[in-house]
Amino acid sequence: MKNTKVALITGVTGQDGAYLSKLLIKKGYNVYGTARRGASEKFSRLEFLNIKNKINIIDFDLLELSNIQKIIKEIEPDEIYNLAAQSFVPTSFELPILTSDINSLGVVRLLDSIVNINKDIKFYQASTSEMFGKVTESPQSETTRLYPRSPYGVSKVFSHYMTINYRESHDLFACSGILFNHESPLRGHEFVTKKITRGLTKIKNGSQDCILLGNLDAKRDWGHAADYVEAMNMIMNNNKPDDFVVSSGATSTVKDFVDKCLKTLNFDYAWEGEGLEKIVINKKSNKPIVKIDKKFFRPAEVDILMGDPSKIKKELNWRPKHTLDSLIEEMIAFEINNPNLSF
Repeated sequence: MKNTKVALITGVTGQDGAYLSKLLIKKGYNVYGTARRGASEKFSRLEFLNIKNKINIIDFDLLELSNIQKIIKEIEPDEIYNLAAQSFVPTSFELPILTSDINSLGVVRLLDSIVNINKDIKFYQASTSEMFGKVTESPQSETTRLYPRSPYGVSKVFSHYMTINYRESHDLFACSGILFNHESPLRGHEFVTKKITRGLTKIKNGSQDCILLGNLDAKRDWGHAADYVEAMNMIMNNNKPDDFVVSSGATSTVKDFVDKCLKTLNFDYAWEGEGLEKIVINKKSNKPIVKIDKKFFRPAEVDILMGDPSKIKKELNWRPKHTLDSLIEEMIAFEINNPNLSF
């Protein structure tokens, strides 16, 4: 009988995969991380956290059932954390079929493989606040109606309910964390928080002139990825499989996020104009450093996301260690100290 828990993390090269790997290694797990074969995978996050050589990297593809089954049989995982996804919302509008195949059917391939190979394997599905979309109530809890507003959100609703269905139909330990927006220095450059922290830091040091943003009024519930992967592991090690909202319980607009970054970087600035003409002026240079570009608006906007983490706080005693202010300070400090490192 093996004494060390074996964890398989799909999407290990992403922000969450890197932080989760670090946490599980610290807890004594033997960690396997998947990288899609044929892709030019970037291991820079794992290298930055000094854990790449502590993870068993394996070829894996959620589109290929035989590959999934082969890997599960070979490594015999105790836990599978499915973090792999086509996770960028704008791309999901451009590639809805691929997004659905990876995010939806990929989960079914994993769940069905567990049923057919070893029903004792625990399964965690990375669900998302984007499933709430056009929200019907605020804050959003585990029982709030789902109304996704993007192919990404729709694909995640499918996989969320399939996880529940397999749990109830096959008596699997299959659980979901409905994670609201979570950021970190390891966030991909295409996401708005990274775009803001990286762009404004470059403007401050003179290597960039301006950043272009979309809807400044969109409200989001932001937390730190390091806190949220702890929630994943707590959900997976609960005494029963269940689904939990993971969030800060507060909401801020994109404009609020920009303001906090500008103040952290000690800009002397002013907002001018309205609507699409709204800009931020750097008073020192009298030049615009933030502009609005309509191309960054979503075809169907999600106006507000704010989670209710009451259940996970009460049942699992989970508490975030970071605030939005401390998160922003950490992200900006990273950009200042690592100007040439991009994820």
